[in-house]
Amino acid sequence: MAPTLPPWIVLDAHLRQWLQEDIGRGDRSTQGLPNVDRVSTATWIAKETGLIAALPIAKRVFELLNPQAKFEPLIAEGAACKLGQPIAEVTANLATLLMGERTALNLTMRLSGIATATHKYVECIADLPTQLVDTRKTTPGLRLLEKYATTVGGGVNHRVGLDDAVMIKDNHIAAAGGINVAIDSIRRAMPYPLTIEVETESLEQVTEAIESQADIIMLDNMSPELMRQAVAMIRSANPRIKIEASGNITLTTIRQVAETGVDYISTSAPITRSHWLDLSMRIVKFPS
Repeated sequence: MAPTLPPWIVLDAHLRQWLQEDIGRGDRSTQGLPNVDRVSTATWIAKETGLIAALPIAKRVFELLNPQAKFEPLIAEGAACKLGQPIAEVTANLATLLMGERTALNLTMRLSGIATATHKYVECIADLPTQLVDTRKTTPGLRLLEKYATTVGGGVNHRVGLDDAVMIKDNHIAAAGGINVAIDSIRRAMPYPLTIEVETESLEQVTEAIESQADIIMLDNMSPELMRQAVAMIRSANPRIKIEASGNITLTTIRQVAETGVDYISTSAPITRSHWLDLSMRIVKFPS
């Protein structure tokens, strides 16, 4: 499935807020320059290798500042770039270029870093049926965009928020007094057609989750051997139950976890541990 951004009616409010945060009462560095209303052209350059994400978002940033701005990608969204490669060209008046530069670059560098890291994890298990999914460990205000970057890198989104699906974790289980009680009481209160996922840490909890007809069972921080036993139990009892593995997933361990036969592996690492992909903007045509 191709990565899909939320509609602009959702994103524009965020982009405007981030532009206002940066511009404040005015760009003091630009306002005094001559010819700031004259059309100029800038090129975006990759300063390291990686996957590019967020070019449509960068385009929108400049358009919000100036509807006449033209942003032309020189590389496809999700494609790999090389050191020194031009990735986009922006044409607008000088004031627009300089005011929009940092917000547009920051978002593109952040999301490209996530896409690049996600792709590395996905490549480790590309020949297996297991899918990589993200988590809710995201930067406040950036969740929709960071999860979009996950899909650009080849990953799959887990729930976006608490209202997407039911996930019963250790604290819910403790509060309810057990998995069976938690699932039974939550199922009576939740709207149709949400799914129920439950986090398990032992084979005893896996058995409880199966008996309570959970839709998805998460195997949390289990050893590969224990995971294989749990997968066999679940497949034998109800092959329609989806199985997710989570906890301490790294580039070194992800393949071993996938080989246990789970359907999904969830990890926050591509979002929480990725570095920004270094990009820069250079004005190549100044106003006369």
